[in-house]
Amino acid sequence: MISLDTFLFILASGVLLGGLYALMATGLAIVWTTLGVFNFAHGTFVALGAYIAWQVTQSVNGGMGFLLAAALSVIMMYGIGYLLHFVLIKPFERNANLVLLAVITTLAAASIIENHILIGWGPRDKQIVPPVSGAISAFGASINIYDIVVLAVALFSLLAMALFLRRTSIGRAMRAAAQNREVAELMGLNVSRLYAMTIGLSAATAALAGVFAGSLRFINPTFGTDPLMKALIIVILGGVARFTSPIYAAFIVGIAESVSVYFLGLYWAPAVLFAMMITVLLIKPEGLFGHRSRTL
Repeated sequence: MISLDTFLFILASGVLLGGLYALMATGLAIVWTTLGVFNFAHGTFVALGAYIAWQVTQSVNGGMGFLLAAALSVIMMYGIGYLLHFVLIKPFERNANLVLLAVITTLAAASIIENHILIGWGPRDKQIVPPVSGAISAFGASINIYDIVVLAVALFSLLAMALFLRRTSIGRAMRAAAQNREVAELMGLNVSRLYAMTIGLSAATAALAGVFAGSLRFINPTFGTDPLMKALIIVILGGVARFTSPIYAAFIVGIAESVSVYFLGLYWAPAVLFAMMITVLLIKPEGLFGHRSRTL
């Protein structure tokens, strides 16, 4: 039987991980839903966003340096994601083997980005200095103030993204292109530009997740491998029927990982997550929060 403070610590750690994972997985999910392809470069987007922020914090210290680093990382990664669409996806949009070709091109992009990170920043571990420190006590458990800030910003960012997709004309156009490309083109929408914006938005959310993850743990050139794996598990586990599906799944994965690390150890946690994913695939292939689609 665990004590109350230990239980609260495990729960708080899981919720914090869930917020980070939700940022990572939501960006991957919107690309999957909109373009119908899996972006294997998504993990390197997280890593590159973290390295850009780290580079800025080396020049500007303190809280303002962190805010500037996060803002520049998000903006630059949006631009990189936007441009990469025209290199990785657009040349093959009309090809019958788009899904396979996208796997090849995004894997190639992931390898290129990872190696450029290695060349540019070297193999040594780095960490972004958090802008705030200190902890608060609740029910005997100690919670870092920065963890609360990270969770709050992550949830606010997800809310802002949801409002953007639902309430703005550009967001509704992106959703229309995701639902039916041909009809969207007949209505005069520039679908290729909307697809590029989707990948840009995905890269921006990945960058923000990378900034936070890079301030909580060390980063290195292969830093993006774990976020990609976690995002894949979350998207499969939750499904992509709704915008909130991967968010709910992210918190389930975060809490499950926190519990697994405490009771089984760090090295067994990935096995538990994969077991959860396989179980859901066997029982409910459309995901925990998905729905079965009717086919002819």
